[in-house]
Amino acid sequence: MQRILIVDDEESICEILQFNLEVEGYEVEVAYSAEEALGKDIKSFSLILLDIMMGGMSGFKMAQMLKKDPATASIPIIFCTAKDTEDNKIAGLTLGADDYISKPFSVREVVARVKSVLRRCAPQAQQSPLKPQSDVPVSRTEMSGDSITYNGLRLDLLKHKCYIDGQEVQLTKKEMEIMILFLRNSGRVLSREEILHNVWSDEVVVLDRTIDVNITRLRKKIGEYGRYIVTRQGYGYGFDV
Repeated sequence: MQRILIVDDEESICEILQFNLEVEGYEVEVAYSAEEALGKDIKSFSLILLDIMMGGMSGFKMAQMLKKDPATASIPIIFCTAKDTEDNKIAGLTLGADDYISKPFSVREVVARVKSVLRRCAPQAQQSPLKPQSDVPVSRTEMSGDSITYNGLRLDLLKHKCYIDGQEVQLTKKEMEIMILFLRNSGRVLSREEILHNVWSDEVVVLDRTIDVNITRLRKKIGEYGRYIVTRQGYGYGFDV
């Protein structure tokens, strides 16, 4: 059974989410602060619903700690918070959050987002691979709290900059977000819907052509690494390692 940890200092919200997620068949635990949550066996959870603004340690700080620890770095995090400005969303996603839900929210929406993230973050064998499993080499993508690297390609998550062999490559905001998404999910295909949800979630209407144009530009800008951005007709895009 998949286990979910809810971290929020509002007891009523915790109770509502816990009840509805348990109805869906999940095992749910609650913590009313980041400090209480960190006292639990975090690595035993399949997903964390995390508030940002809490007394004591913030949700951002807790997420940063979890992403720096190899034992918990792969656990998906959904921020559930009233802090819904664009900067806060970008900060949350940059820290490694898999989704961002603004309060007040619909419980049905939260349940749907939880299911979506759990599907997306399922073990590699359950995903549509870029290559037959026997041919997939060990990933050379390395992640830390403030950067993601693939050989000579490095994304600085604090400065929002891209470097190739130490030289800065000028990327737009959307191009940077696409690269972060690709490297965090290296080795599998991302559907157009996943890319739209993670990069253009705040836009009302985005054409498929917009994704294609941004990826075409990105391939050119990152030089030799552009060939690792692959297209799978009928599926989407991925970063092939």
